[in-house]
Amino acid sequence: MSRSLSAAVILATALSAPVWAQDKMKMEGHDMSGSAVPAASTAAQMSEGEVRKIDKDAQKITIKHGPISNLDMPPITMVFRVKDPALLDKVKAGDRIRFAADRINGAYTVTQIEPMP
Repeated sequence: MSRSLSAAVILATALSAPVWAQDKMKMEGHDMSGSAVPAASTAAQMSEGEVRKIDKDAQKITIKHGPISNLDMPPITMVFRVKDPALLDKVKAGDRIRFAADRINGAYTVTQIEPMP
């Protein structure tokens, strides 16, 4: 490879890194100021499901749910942690719900939950 071509490849790679980092931050739910993305984005990430079991002592909830797009997860029944134990007081086993989940410290975690009418 010629020196000018090598320099062009290195320059293009170096210039694309900040763009890639910005895209990654946006995909992870941050705007460029480092703040959380507005609630409108979170609402679009809400999934539907049915509460199967609540374990307040362990701060966990079992949900039979549809697809969770932000986690690239198919419909299944699984146990989630809850970000705030008070979320478990909003629902009971058998309730149809809308909820938001994310992966926090390696664990699938419900961050929002609301009963459906």
